[in-house]
Formats: sequence, C-alpha cells, structure tokens
Amino acid sequence: MDRLRIGILFGGSSEEHPVSVKSAQEVAKHLDTDKYEPFWVGITQSGAWRLCDGPGAAWEDGSRQVVLSPDSSIQGLLVLDQGRYETIGLDVVLPVLHGKLGEDGAIQGLLELSGIPYVGCDVQSSALCMDKNLAYLVVSNAGVATPNFWTVTPDENIDPGLFTYPVFVKPARSGSSFGVTKVSTPEELRSAVEIARHYDPKVLIEEAVVGSEVGCAILGNDLDVIAGEPDRIHLSHGFFKIHQEDNPESGSENSTIVVPADIPVDMRARVQQTAKAIYRALGCRGLARVDMFLLDDGTVMLNEVNTFPGMTSYSRYPRMMAAAGLPLGDVIDRVVSLALTGKAQ
Repeated sequence: MDRLRIGILFGGSSEEHPVSVKSAQEVAKHLDTDKYEPFWVGITQSGAWRLCDGPGAAWEDGSRQVVLSPDSSIQGLLVLDQGRYETIGLDVVLPVLHGKLGEDGAIQGLLELSGIPYVGCDVQSSALCMDKNLAYLVVSNAGVATPNFWTVTPDENIDPGLFTYPVFVKPARSGSSFGVTKVSTPEELRSAVEIARHYDPKVLIEEAVVGSEVGCAILGNDLDVIAGEPDRIHLSHGFFKIHQEDNPESGSENSTIVVPADIPVDMRARVQQTAKAIYRALGCRGLARVDMFLLDDGTVMLNEVNTFPGMTSYSRYPRMMAAAGLPLGDVIDRVVSLALTGKAQ
C-alpha cells in the first residue's frame, strides 16, 4: 500500500518557534513511517520556508527553499532551485505550529487556498480561539463561565483606579503566557500593559480567578469527540509559564502538573463535559487543549483554548491523551484520519 505523503510544518516566526521545533521532534519519534512519507518543512524565525530532512538541531543546514502552492490544481510543495522548481504532491498537511501565524488562522487560510486537507481547526475557529476577548464572548453566550475582563485598545489610556487587584494583564492574541503579568497594585498596571503590547496591540485586563488550573485534551469533530484525562497544575508561586522555563524538560521552577488530575470523579466528569462544550461552541475540529479554572463551588470556567497545543516530551496534551490510553502515535493517526475523512479511524 502506498504511504500517505504528509507535509509537516514546524518552527514559525512567532515567539513559540523553539517550542514548535521541540513538538516536531516528538512527532518525528512517534510518526509511523510505514504509513506516512513525511516531507518536513521548517519555517525560520525570519519566515523563510525550508525543505529539510527533519526537525533535528541543524535542520536549516543543507535545506532547500520551498513554498506551499496556493494553486489548488497543484496541491503540494514547490521546491525552488536556481529559477526552476520541482513539485511535490501532498495528501495531507500537519501544521505543528504554535502561536501567531500558526494557530491564528493565517496558515489555515493558505492551506484552504491550496486545497490540501490539513489537521486541526479551520480559519474561523483558529482565529476565534486565538483572540481571548472574542472566545470569551462566544463561550459565555453558550452558557459557560468566563473571567470578568476588560479590553484595552492600542491607543487607550487606562485608569488604574478602575480595578480591584490583583489582575492579570495579557496580550489578547498570544500563547504560552508570553507577555502576561500578574499586577498586584495600581502602580504596576501601565507597565504591564506596555509589556503585553510588545506581543499584541490588543490587551486584556482580567480578574484574578481563585481556583485550580485544570486542562483537558479534546480530539474529534462535531459531536464525535473524546476527552483525555484532565490534568491539574499545582503552583508554588506566581503563575504557570512552562514554555518560558530555561530547561522545561527537567521540570518547572514553580509548578507541578498532575495527570490524571487529583480531583473528585464528579469534578473530573464536569471538567471533561465543559471542555467538550467549549470546543464545540468555538467550532474546533481535529484537536485542541482547553484550559480552565475549577472553582471551589464546582464552577468550571474557561481560561483559554490552544488549537494546536504543544507536543513536546513535557507537554500537557500528549500526557493527558496517554493517560486515557492514546499514545502520541495513535493521536497522530486519528487527527490525520479526521483531516482526510472527518472521522477518527
């Protein structure tokens, strides 16, 4: 049987470039090459696309310039060489990209133009989930609790006296806690807004939620979705920022992730059902990790949704799915099947 020709995109020009490379390295370890013929496309931090042998440490060395054709009659890659090009047809694309231009609908728009089936959320859902302000509005309208928040536009000056502290200041469209600051006094607010604006001109000021941070991995389309085992983050201080640690493979300086979550069985079921409701309300497809707060009164509240979550050795999504009996190799098979047929085989 012919192998599926799968284009795997990784890297990217967002602040999450290093995490994406690590995710791709983990995907490479679990990809069944008896089923798939991989074509690895690394995107440099400057935005150059390079066809390479894989996501190893020196993937840019010896790589060739390549683009994804937006012409749906070609459906593949164009490898450029001295003014000429070679065409590589693809059956499916796996965009192992995080953050801006990876999870925000940009790459999904290019893939829609290409006509190639791709893993994960579509343009609309990706853009919606990336924008925390819009995601909160949609999810709250679907009956799921969200934090109280205020949106700060690019040129707006905020009166620090409007808020009860502490609050969190965060970019509206960023991931992995980049640009997020916990603000404890009015005097700290304006500098926190400026930090967030380095990542996105649109900024959220959000109430500090008192509760446990929990997450749930979701896989599937429409009504046919499954949930992994929820996890819970134990914090010693500060807030969760695993992808900004110097050596996250060896653990975090302020957090421990427990999976399965050490919460009662009824709360586990509530977290899973709420995650599914959020996933559907936002139109997610393929996979996503839904991060939530579990309050003392049993309320489950949305924190954020990652439409292509980290797949590294220490990432939460593969750990939650593995705890539910789905190792990463099986997850890859299922999301590829969803991209091709709409069903997880």
